[in-house]
Amino acid sequence: MQVHQLFNQKLLNKYNTSGPRYTSYPTAVEFSADFTQADFEFAVKQSGKQNLSLYLHIPFCHSLCYYCGCNKVITRHREKADIYLDHLIAEIHQQAPLFAGHSVKQIHLGGGTPSFLTKAQMSRLIDELKQAFVIEQNAQNKVEMSIEIDPREIELDYIDHLAAVGFNRLSIGVQDTDKKVQTAINRLQSTEFIASLVSRAKQFGISSVNLDLIYGLPHQNQATFAKTLNDILAMDIDRVSLFSYAHLPQRFAAQRKLKDEWLPNAQQKLDLMHQAMQSLTQAGFVMIGMDHFAKPDDELAIALKQGKLHRNFQGYTTHGNCDLLGLGVSSISAVGRSFSQNVKDLKTYYQAINEQGSALEKGFKLTQDDIIRGEVIRSLMCNLVVDKRKIEQTFAIKFDHYFADELKNLATFIKDNLITLDTNLISVNANACLFIRNIAMTFDAYMQKHLNQQRFSRVI
Repeated sequence: MQVHQLFNQKLLNKYNTSGPRYTSYPTAVEFSADFTQADFEFAVKQSGKQNLSLYLHIPFCHSLCYYCGCNKVITRHREKADIYLDHLIAEIHQQAPLFAGHSVKQIHLGGGTPSFLTKAQMSRLIDELKQAFVIEQNAQNKVEMSIEIDPREIELDYIDHLAAVGFNRLSIGVQDTDKKVQTAINRLQSTEFIASLVSRAKQFGISSVNLDLIYGLPHQNQATFAKTLNDILAMDIDRVSLFSYAHLPQRFAAQRKLKDEWLPNAQQKLDLMHQAMQSLTQAGFVMIGMDHFAKPDDELAIALKQGKLHRNFQGYTTHGNCDLLGLGVSSISAVGRSFSQNVKDLKTYYQAINEQGSALEKGFKLTQDDIIRGEVIRSLMCNLVVDKRKIEQTFAIKFDHYFADELKNLATFIKDNLITLDTNLISVNANACLFIRNIAMTFDAYMQKHLNQQRFSRVI
């Protein structure tokens, strides 16, 4: 399937609605304050899993990027991170004993800007994690440690320190290399320095480097974005994340600094997406789901080929057999038959940790129906196929009876030649990957009540 064959204008117009990204099912809009720390601890005991992924949220940024909708705190005072680490470490030591039977397979630092931390602060945090949890350290099965990097406020040797404390994957925020675009979004940075960071990472044995790009930003056009794509491909990276800019100034005050007339229109934005997909696939990258691209020998591409890809709150991953523990302000956990989220406000987070050792604010207890539907949706989102017989064997149901209404509702996708339905399989056709969220929504039992609300981003 050539990339241009994915861009059927009639279907793009028909299916470009709003919908979840399905990093979980049910999605976070279903979380409730009725879910308590006791519920969380019960979910841990009932989980049955022995492997654990850790997500740590570092909320600080040196400056405000106007496009950003993340949970963040803007400050240039690095000492504020010491106060945050005091509370984060207290949370770590409160939660870690609950997972005494788990082995940590994956650690990810997100934000905000995790590279806001100084070398000493980073060492302190990683040392505490190693003391609190059982972390895989043998050469054959080394823990995957990844971190998101802002290239503007670090020195080149920061990479040396990350490698020394155990990080083996980096994700660097590039977004765009054009200076006019960077000025508009308040994110001026050196492309040459980013290339140096990538080179340094390879030199120090960091096995995978991902670069983030955003299409739909102010002043982007096909000429400038072509240069951005050429710039990042010249760095010989392993993965690329390609995200759509969601302009929601009513929700994110900083986006009000971006004038509507600066933004590409809907068709121009679609052309930018098409252009990026074409360039990346021609350069040898494999398209992973909706928004990730990886070299063919990358473990994500291998997992996709083997039908073993997984999806969680950090996006696509190969660690589907892990509970996920989120630590820090606003972080989300997926443990056993539950989802939960910490408070989003920093002051409230500090108070909660000081008073009760936990900052859990809300969550969700999954029913058996949620788990069944979640497995179907994850299979669609990750591997573009549902094996009905496998679902039947796993959950002791008759698929066609259980999902009788949903199968009827797939008729529009069948008519548009987006899926193929037979006795054993629901297969997403190669030309339908841009519409995978639409297809997945068919199996979402909660979607009906959100149809007239702008709770989610545009699908394309």
